[in-house]
Amino acid sequence: MLKTKDFIIMDLIDSYQHKGLRNKLVQELRAKGIHDDQVLSAIGRVPRHTFMESGFINFAYKDQAFPIGNGQTISQPFTVAVQTQLLQVEKRQKILEIGTGSGYQAAVLVEMGAKVFSIERFRELYLKSKAHLESLNYSLHLFYGDGYQGKATYGPYDRILITAAAPEIPIALIEQLKPGGRMVLPYGSGDTQVMTLIEKTMDGELLKSTHGAFAFVPMLKGTS
Repeated sequence: MLKTKDFIIMDLIDSYQHKGLRNKLVQELRAKGIHDDQVLSAIGRVPRHTFMESGFINFAYKDQAFPIGNGQTISQPFTVAVQTQLLQVEKRQKILEIGTGSGYQAAVLVEMGAKVFSIERFRELYLKSKAHLESLNYSLHLFYGDGYQGKATYGPYDRILITAAAPEIPIALIEQLKPGGRMVLPYGSGDTQVMTLIEKTMDGELLKSTHGAFAFVPMLKGTS
């Protein structure tokens, strides 16, 4: 494994066994209703096992969420697929992700040809995911900061993805979404949230639709 000053990155070996397990995961996601071939292909290319804590690495291609430290998790692949499918990602689109976490979701978006801007509020996770994504040669913009504020400097964005349970929809993020853009977020503050798609019309009107119940860690203000 590779060592850095502050943490350890797991080995980056991507074996035939890993690839075979990913293929099985892709077929499982397809059977669960994921139909976007671009999403499935991207998930099939990202080595999820390299984003896992050592104690869970043997379970990397199970359709489950696992802890990554700081009270956060790497999302269940089905959840990643649902959110990404709802975004309707197109190549070269600018996507703002709120909650980098392990960096797995960001890697999927990069694999789809998006220009990714991702914010993480936990400094330890920010440093770890930045080093790891760089080691995998993923090119994207990562920031340590408050996701509620977004990153207006680089906006507006074609797509915005929130990867934590949002008890409210941040006004700053709505303002940074382009007309014609889409925002996906797990909305609510209880034990489960409603996956919500917000579409911003060319006139600035917001259209909201819901897409099932999911469970996420809470979206928090500020940094840690």
